[in-house]
Parts: sequence; C-alpha cells; structure tokens
Amino acid sequence: MTLRISDDNKVRTLTLDRPEALNAFTEELYLATATALDEASADPDVAVVLLTGEGRAFSAGNDLKEMQARIADGSYSGGSNFPRMITALADLTKPLICAVNGVGVGIGTTILGYADLVFMSSTARLKCPFTSLGVAPEAASSYLLPQLMGRQNAAWMLLSSEWVDAEEAHRMGIAWKVCAPEELLADARRHADVLAARPVSSLTAVKRTIAQSYRAGIADATARENAEFADLLGGAANAAALDQFSQRR
Repeated sequence: MTLRISDDNKVRTLTLDRPEALNAFTEELYLATATALDEASADPDVAVVLLTGEGRAFSAGNDLKEMQARIADGSYSGGSNFPRMITALADLTKPLICAVNGVGVGIGTTILGYADLVFMSSTARLKCPFTSLGVAPEAASSYLLPQLMGRQNAAWMLLSSEWVDAEEAHRMGIAWKVCAPEELLADARRHADVLAARPVSSLTAVKRTIAQSYRAGIADATARENAEFADLLGGAANAAALDQFSQRR
C-alpha cells in the first residue's frame, strides 16, 4: 500500500504510506495521489482534503533510487506520473490542508505551495535539494513559493538546498501553524472540521476564485522548470549527485 484514504465528516484524509522509505514518491505513489485528488474533487460528499504522512516523515521527495534506475535504463525519458499529480493539485476543487508530520524534502516541500493551510510539527524540517542534486525546481515552486513566502525567503529555500526548521518555516510564511507533534493531526483536523461544516458549494467557489489567479503563473512556471530540468537531468552535476547518493546507501 502506498496511500491510505479515509473519510470522516466530509473530510477525506490521504496518508502517504511508505514509512520504510520516508514516504518518498515513486511513480506508483504519484499516480495514486493524483487519482485520489481527482476523486476528491469530483465527490460531492467531500468538503476538505487533508494530506499527511505515516511515520517520521511527511515525504522525503522523489524516490532517488527509482529515479536513478529509470535514468539508467532510459525509461525516465518516456514520461512520469509526476505531472499528473501536479495537475491534480492545481485543479483540486476542495480546500487542501497539509499536516507536515516530519521531514519534507523536494516535492515534500513544494507540494505545500498548493495547500490552502499548512500545519507543521515543531520537530519537522523542510528542504528543497535541487541545487545539491544538480537540477532545477519543480512543481511550479519557482512561482508559487515566492508568492507564498516572498522572493528572498523562496530564493534561499530554492537556491541553498539547506534545511529550514518549523519555526523558520512559520516565519517565512510556508507554514500557517506550528504544533506539538502529538497535537498536529488533531489540530489540523479541528480546522478541517470547521471548513467541512460550511456549504461545499461555497467552499469550492472560494477555492476556485483563489486558484484562478494563479493558473497562468503555474502553467508558465511549469513549462520553464520542465525545460530546465530536462536540460540538467543526467548531466554531470546530477550524475555525480546521484552517484554519491548511491554510495551513501
């Protein structure tokens, strides 16, 4: 199982469920998450989507072991389910709440650009490791993070490949609330229940009006990022970083 789905009082909870791999995204998990988001959008009985992770990580990002294998065998050039998940996030018609229970790396951080509310455990940390991997940003983060955090905060996160702790993430504006680890899910769920008590038609109208102003920017940034990523993927810096990752394993 890669994704657990549960419903309670119009709140659909999606739990990334690869704790042994720190909930790193494989092609299977990208597809499962995209499908679940699309289904939540279409389900009239779902008012709010709550996304979290199982175990000690929110998500360690892209599964680099799988990524390296796909680059080596040439299958990576044949496409990925990653864009499908990003489209599902951008098109989600219901409010999205993220409960960051542990480390968020790569897409485990950039996915927060699509969230309407982000709750973060006080022990969680975030990192965008793109420059340390010799690649470019992803998931329209080069557009969404400056919008969310301000240009300089986003620039540091995207350029440095350094960790950002929960307190700093809150100061920067990528986390709305910081919670004690044992209170994270309950706090996120209490706020989800407040939203779920409102008419779904009104929630979707608010979500639609907020999201509409970002659609063109997301599309443009995605095109730019994809071109840069494709140019750098498999290059000298990227190959060296992946080789170093393999040696550490």
